[in-house]
Amino acid sequence: MKIACVQMDIAFGEPETNFQRVENYLEEAAENGAELIVLPEMWNTGYALTELDELADGNGRTADFLKRFAKEHRVHIVGGSVSTKKKGGFYNTMYVVDSTGALVSEYDKAHRFGLMDEHIHLEEGQSLGTFEIGGETFGGVICYDIRFPEWLRAQALNGAKAIFVPAEWPAARIDHWRILLQARAIENQCFIIAANRIGSDPKNEFGGHSMVIAPWGEVRMDMGQEQGIGYTDIDLLEVDEVRGRIPVFDDRRVPLYKKFEKSH
Repeated sequence: MKIACVQMDIAFGEPETNFQRVENYLEEAAENGAELIVLPEMWNTGYALTELDELADGNGRTADFLKRFAKEHRVHIVGGSVSTKKKGGFYNTMYVVDSTGALVSEYDKAHRFGLMDEHIHLEEGQSLGTFEIGGETFGGVICYDIRFPEWLRAQALNGAKAIFVPAEWPAARIDHWRILLQARAIENQCFIIAANRIGSDPKNEFGGHSMVIAPWGEVRMDMGQEQGIGYTDIDLLEVDEVRGRIPVFDDRRVPLYKKFEKSH
């Protein structure tokens, strides 16, 4: 499967500009033969959290846009995430559509990042974020979620062979980004496919380094600070091979873990 990761700057608080940028990137990726395209986090508004009442998607615009494009171009899209208004609050939402234009996942970010005021402005998600495309199971998390290994492990235990990670990860902690992504791939013996933004907003400089990491931990793609689209091919059979080589999932001792589990 040919994967395309979009590493773009995001215009702060300017949805119209961002929709046009994303459409241009989607068209470029589709023209270059991508089968699945991954976008970064909060690409419609950036972290303009104090303006969400005016800017957040409250009418399904993003999902309709992605479904229409995917069906027309016969591509799968992991739609990064966008700010949405629903259920009486604001959410950081990932839409996934398949090449028929069907919405196969709507995942709200589970863990809110206090350093960027998410806990003030956004609601917590409640779903796991796994989905199926072409008979295979995948997972999706958003940015700060990767600091919670048990969350990605839950997706792997539910069959995910690749986990997608859209992000707005700051440059100041980019070493954590790279190490955490590689660790999540190794411990879950799956592909990690991560699309981070570049550029800056009024409070943050963002780090790029969108990456694809294989189940054995090899970095197959690292875009550095380059703006544009990164491409790589993945073969999900590698997941089965690696999981057979070291049977981590078979050797787990769940009753023992629960015996010593504490809430904090």
